[in-house]
Amino acid sequence: MNRRGFLRGTATIGTVGIAGCLEGLGFEEESAWANPPLVENRPDAVYLPSSREEMRTYGMAADGDYAVALSYTFPHRFWTVEATSDGKQRVEVETDDTLHLMTTLWDRETKTVLPVDMRVELLQDGSPVDAGISSPWPMLSQRMGFHYGDNVGLPGEGEYTARIRAGPVALERTGAFEGRLDTAASLEVDFEYARSDINELSFETLDESKWGTRDALSLMDHGDGSGSHGGDLGPPPTGQEPRIADIPGDSLGTQRSGDAAITAFVTDADRFTDGGSYLAVCPRTPYNDIILPLTALSATVERDGEVVREEGLVETLDGELGHHYGLELDELVAGDRVTITVDSPPQVSRHDGYETAFFEFDEITYTI
Repeated sequence: MNRRGFLRGTATIGTVGIAGCLEGLGFEEESAWANPPLVENRPDAVYLPSSREEMRTYGMAADGDYAVALSYTFPHRFWTVEATSDGKQRVEVETDDTLHLMTTLWDRETKTVLPVDMRVELLQDGSPVDAGISSPWPMLSQRMGFHYGDNVGLPGEGEYTARIRAGPVALERTGAFEGRLDTAASLEVDFEYARSDINELSFETLDESKWGTRDALSLMDHGDGSGSHGGDLGPPPTGQEPRIADIPGDSLGTQRSGDAAITAFVTDADRFTDGGSYLAVCPRTPYNDIILPLTALSATVERDGEVVREEGLVETLDGELGHHYGLELDELVAGDRVTITVDSPPQVSRHDGYETAFFEFDEITYTI
């Protein structure tokens, strides 16, 4: 019986929301390979998927300012952002996929997840293994937040090493990030793959009446990150940003476009500007406030009906504003109209619940 059959079976006996160990229930490895039901009539927005699954951490490592966590869960479908008619391509589970392998990379000083170029090499007994992964996809997941991942086909059970090369950070860096993270990191995490570990992951079917509801699953709890897996690195962050109310600067408000929550700030902090204004735009997922990296945005400033500035925003990391897209401007004055345009949607792959959102954006206008 595959996992889809398992879900149908639980619905038949009226057990909705059941969670447990697949292997303990007598299901074979294949039951962890089949996808749960895909919600029908999904909105062009963030929505609740049909199920929730457990994820566990193999281990963590550090190299200078960088830290990484290596996690795993069932192999499952996801969507890559592609130059197709609908902007995405569904990736199905292959029969030789053994798990979905995920990495979270962050800055140790600020506990901030880092969008970077990343390569992962899997080794066994010191020799490379062809497991179908080299450049993991940047991804959005309602449970994991922003991370990197892919389905992986390991040749068998046993001990492996994940060799991760990441960075340097190519984004503009200000405040606590200035002058740091400008070199690459090399990190290694040893782990042991056992089929029973995958089959023992818990799996929960949500109440079918909630499928497709405009909401999101809560972010997973990584615990405190201590012990054999994490040492003193602490739990990995998820890409959840500070509360809007805690960000310094003058907020122009939050508006929704493409179902992203987009907030604009204006500040005159001298690390951004010398006597002018700095515009910071923070697009996030609704409900969980996860960053939306690898997006192209531009701003148009109108004054007295005339366009006085039109330019692309720069993706930036700042210790106080967090991840945002910014632009230094001459001083803004009362009555100026600032229009934000999303020129390209987030170039990140999506798990269930995010694959229909963040593609079609309307312009957003703020008045100073």
